[in-house]
Amino acid sequence: MNQKHFSFELFPPKTDKGFAKMQETVLTLQKLNPDFFSVTYGAGGSTRERTFATVDWLIENNINAAPHLVCIGSLETELIEILTRYKKQGINRIVALRGDIPSGSGIIEEEVLNHANELISLIREHFQDQFQIEIAAYPEFHPQALSAQQDFDFFEQKVKAGASGAITQYFYNADAYFNFIDECQKRHIEIPIVPGIMPITNFTQLARFSDSCGTEIPRWLRKKLEGYGDDLTSIRQCGEEVVTKMCEKLLAGGAPGLHFYTMNQVTAPLNIWNNLNL
Repeated sequence: MNQKHFSFELFPPKTDKGFAKMQETVLTLQKLNPDFFSVTYGAGGSTRERTFATVDWLIENNINAAPHLVCIGSLETELIEILTRYKKQGINRIVALRGDIPSGSGIIEEEVLNHANELISLIREHFQDQFQIEIAAYPEFHPQALSAQQDFDFFEQKVKAGASGAITQYFYNADAYFNFIDECQKRHIEIPIVPGIMPITNFTQLARFSDSCGTEIPRWLRKKLEGYGDDLTSIRQCGEEVVTKMCEKLLAGGAPGLHFYTMNQVTAPLNIWNNLNL
């Protein structure tokens, strides 16, 4: 069996207390020897300095970092400056994204990159193979996509621009992932596509976020979680069981690994990891 690859996502904390909690989470999860920790980057660089601080701390502690980089709302010169910074730090992996359009952006449209494939091309032009470039994939389709065909076309553009691999939006239906892989194979897309895994800890927050990002919570699961009301312990136990079973199915079906969206929490991803006997 091919070696599986595992990773975790962090977001840059806003407070010293949050930063300390994130550090504890990382130091615990680092014992599992993941490939890397990715670090998110807000729309238009809204978390830029906090992202840098998080990445700097990871590097200082000899922990592999994969910073997110979003292009929309950023000048090419700014992006090259950030990538040069990361190159000097010895970082060799970037998560390249379009990002959300920042509110009130005053940057002239012609001066910025508007699509992820343009960012990937920029990285390859200026830094060649310095970075492995991870891109986003949407098994249930991007919420702004006009059609499934268009979404696959955009994904293929990113691959052709020089992507090394992909990490998916989270989902709770393994068939959505396998159907996406089938379509990629039809198009001769051969980069590894790692499922993004979102543990379930708070149903109200999850439902609100899923509705906004286009992730489907299957009706049977939504009804079951709704039935627990404010019983967070039962929600977490149910979520842990459901997500563990899905991960087992994904790995058995050939997924090259798993990428956990931790929300800077340690318990849920660690429990799932232990359930999987990884």
